[in-house]
Amino acid sequence: MLKSLFRGAAPSRTELPLDVCVAALLIEAARADGVYDADERAAVLRLLQDMFDLSPPEAEALHTRSDAEQETAADSVRFTRVIKMAMEEDQRVQVMQALWHVVLVDHQRDPHENAFLRHLAPLLGVDDRHSVAARQRAMAVLGTAGG
Repeated sequence: MLKSLFRGAAPSRTELPLDVCVAALLIEAARADGVYDADERAAVLRLLQDMFDLSPPEAEALHTRSDAEQETAADSVRFTRVIKMAMEEDQRVQVMQALWHVVLVDHQRDPHENAFLRHLAPLLGVDDRHSVAARQRAMAVLGTAGG
């Protein structure tokens, strides 16, 4: 009887588009330290333009939609699941580098941001070695010292 209650009873969950999921994680990473300033927002928009070949107005529209999705999400798993299923490993490592770029754009490694990205890496299917390499590449691009 219990099996029959759950069989087919749950509505199918509509997955979000990949670009919305990536953008939502970038926004969430930028906010992990409690601050989402103009430099972080500009970095997110630039990354969206580059990653998805978008015009500035298209990136802004994607940001607006993704921000709303991120605000109402219970957790990050909804986004990481889509990314993990839709992207190859090297692409997921590039997403990890973009996440590190956003959190390091202010040239500070906040403990909350570190913790959030350490939490995300395995959910994205990115191992520690690749996450560290992605962080180091982001730091090199930004000219940030430290490791």
